[in-house]
Amino acid sequence: MELENLTKEDFVRILTVPENALLKQHKALLETEGAEVEFTDGAVDEIANMAFLMNEQTENIGARRLHTIMEQLLEDISFNIPDMEDKKVVIDEAYVKEKFEDRIHSVDIDRFIL
Repeated sequence: MELENLTKEDFVRILTVPENALLKQHKALLETEGAEVEFTDGAVDEIANMAFLMNEQTENIGARRLHTIMEQLLEDISFNIPDMEDKKVVIDEAYVKEKFEDRIHSVDIDRFIL
């Protein structure tokens, strides 16, 4: 039996549904450093979209792709927390797109936008 590739919707569920969902883990980790991070619904959707597209374009590593995306997404924030005046950060769809625009072929993004 061959496993089906994860869909964008699967990635959204992995990010948000489990008790120890990936978004909750990363928010808690940044809270220990004094930062409060909020993800908009658009950001969650875009993170899932990026994971899906990256798995389509490169090696398909399934849900593990979300770990690398989250690390890359939050790397600058984590590094800059000590110097931030406002420790509350809202991550939205535009922020996610900006972080990954050079990693996704624009033709493919256009193809997946409905």
